[in-house]
Amino acid sequence: MTLLVFICNQPDKLEEILEGFVEIGVTGATIIDSVGMGRFLSSDVPIFAGFRSMFHGATVVNKTILSVISDRAKIDAAYRIIEDVMGTLDDPGRGIFFTIPLDNVKGLKPELG
Repeated sequence: MTLLVFICNQPDKLEEILEGFVEIGVTGATIIDSVGMGRFLSSDVPIFAGFRSMFHGATVVNKTILSVISDRAKIDAAYRIIEDVMGTLDDPGRGIFFTIPLDNVKGLKPELG
């Protein structure tokens, strides 16, 4: 099992990503509202207010997708969907994708077929 994590810096594209996930058989995910450290510091901590200009055009809130996936092919397909929707993640500001191997997972419905 693997935890797929994608921090989506363009929340307006979230629905398209999730629709793509369903099409490849990834039917479970948790979506969390998230805020990057730079955005938080420049907005909520007065001493860092001077950093606001560095984050011009950045979204205030990101969306973080968490999904536990057992099939490596689905993880690869999910990454392709993300890049098809977002563009290459090599360009800063679009999002961050990573996976984490999981040793012990409980509470998930067994995958069919």
